[in-house]
Amino acid sequence: MTPAAAPIPLAGSHLCHARHVCAFFHGADEQYEATLPYIRDGLAAGHKAVHIIDPALRDEHLRRMASFGIDAGSAGRDGQLAVHDWADTFFAQGDFDADRMLAQLEAVLAGGRAQGYPLTRFVAHAEWALDPRANVGQLLAFEAKVNTMWPEDADAVICCYDLNRFSGDVVIEALRTHPMVIIGGILQENPFFVQPERFLQELHAH
Repeated sequence: MTPAAAPIPLAGSHLCHARHVCAFFHGADEQYEATLPYIRDGLAAGHKAVHIIDPALRDEHLRRMASFGIDAGSAGRDGQLAVHDWADTFFAQGDFDADRMLAQLEAVLAGGRAQGYPLTRFVAHAEWALDPRANVGQLLAFEAKVNTMWPEDADAVICCYDLNRFSGDVVIEALRTHPMVIIGGILQENPFFVQPERFLQELHAH
C-alpha cells in the first residue's frame, strides 16, 4: 500500500478508496469538531492542505486552527497549507464556471504532486453557491463532475454544508453527488450516491 492509499481517519471512521465527502453540519462548532483533526493529522503526515472558505470567515478559520494547536502561519510559509477564499477560486474570473474550476482543481493537485506531497487534503465550504454569482444547479453539476476527475486512493476532499443555510431539496441533491457522507458527526458510505454521468443527465433534463 502506498502512503497515499493508506486509510485516512475522519469523523469516527476512515476514508479508504472513495475520498469525495459530503459533510453535513449544524453550524461551525460541529464542522470544526470533525475537520480539525483531519487537518492536523494531514499536516503532521506531510500532506498538502488546501482550504477554500468564506472570505468573511478567514480570521475565524485561522483562529480555530490555532486553538487546536495547528501552526497555520508556519505551514502557510512553508507552502504546505494554502487557505483560499471564494474570490480567488470559485469567482476568480467573475461568475462561477464549473469547468474552469475543475481545471483549477486539477492544477492544484498536479502542483501538490510536483512539490513532493504524497497527498492533498481539501476542505471546502459549500456556501459559495448561495452567492448571487452562482446558483445551486451549478454547485450540483460541479460536485458531480468532481467525481469524474478524482481517482480512488488519491487526494481527499471534504465539502462542508451548513444545514442551517441550505434547503432540504439542495441537501438531498448534494448527497447524491458524493460517495461518502458525514451525518451526525460520523463518516459513512453513502447509499444514495449516484454515478456522475447519470446524475448530470438527470440534472440537465430538468
